Amino acid sequence: MQKKAILLLAVIFIGVAVLTQSLFTVDQTQRAIVLQLGKPVSDDSLGPGLHFKLPFVQNVVYVDSRILDYDAKPEEFTTEDKKYMDINSYSKWRIVNPLQFYRTVQNVPAAQARLDDIIRSQLRVELGRYKLIEIVSLKRPEIMEKVTAKSKELLDPYGIEVVDVRIKRTDLPTENQRAIYGRMKAERERQAKQYRSEGREAADKIKAKADKERTILLAEAKRTAEEVRGQGDAKATKIYADSMGQSPEFYDFQRSLTAYRNSLKGGSKFIMTPESPFLKFFQ
Repeated sequence: MQKKAILLLAVIFIGVAVLTQSLFTVDQTQRAIVLQLGKPVSDDSLGPGLHFKLPFVQNVVYVDSRILDYDAKPEEFTTEDKKYMDINSYSKWRIVNPLQFYRTVQNVPAAQARLDDIIRSQLRVELGRYKLIEIVSLKRPEIMEKVTAKSKELLDPYGIEVVDVRIKRTDLPTENQRAIYGRMKAERERQAKQYRSEGREAADKIKAKADKERTILLAEAKRTAEEVRGQGDAKATKIYADSMGQSPEFYDFQRSLTAYRNSLKGGSKFIMTPESPFLKFFQ
């Protein structure tokens, strides 16, 4: 009885092991290829669900059916106008024929290496047909469409579909950056010199205009002052003349007093006779 129980357990264990080796599931994001002695047993891959295979003889290889990303390393490219650019590109791709994919590249790293070779060569060809300014701003969508279409055509024999190729970033090589920065600096210095020169010219014009206005104002002020002074002198002369006309003797006496005051101050000594006309008012 004990031997029968052991035998039953052994049979159950073997049955579970065989069943475990026979059943496998495929996820929604995968496709499966059943291999026997390293060769596919069918011309088609298996979709999502529960599947069977021969235990211990056949094995399963799973292939991702989602859209995958590949971010290429930055590389230097030459444009039509002999300019150098460091371009960082990326691509989106998927496996559309798992059997063909397995027969040609077998795994994702090998597929990415093939992607890198083909996309890089197509970028080199297309970028070499355009000038730097066109690649940066004008023709980039058109270039990417051509690269995507040609890469898709070349990768189709590998069971791979290229969905999209894009340039993630463009940079200039270090030596080009220094040259461009140098030209930018020289241009800014030239503009600064031009602005300073224009500023000095404007300052000179403003100063000359101010000096001219100052000269005109001073001349007008001097002319006005001379006119006022002349009018005052004429008025004073008229007043003196009128005064002299009214009393010539008093005017003569006043002038003599002024002469005495100016001549006899300070201890000055004069020798004059009593009959001198200068002393007539002392007589």
